[in-house]
Amino acid sequence: MAKEQTLEQTFEKLEDMIGKLEQEDIPLEESFKLYKEGMKLIKSCNDRIDKVEKEVLKLNENGALEEF
Repeated sequence: MAKEQTLEQTFEKLEDMIGKLEQEDIPLEESFKLYKEGMKLIKSCNDRIDKVEKEVLKLNENGALEEF
């Protein structure tokens, strides 16, 4: 089973993809492939960030921890 990448690793991969998409000589088929893969990575990042946001805790006025 493959280990899931960290958000930072995923962002680096997205940056590499963007760099490739910005090249003038990239074939159209390759750009569509990179775009599709990038959109999947972005969705994965958004899902993971949403999950973390739901787990964040905050202190209430009485000093007790509550879910955010």
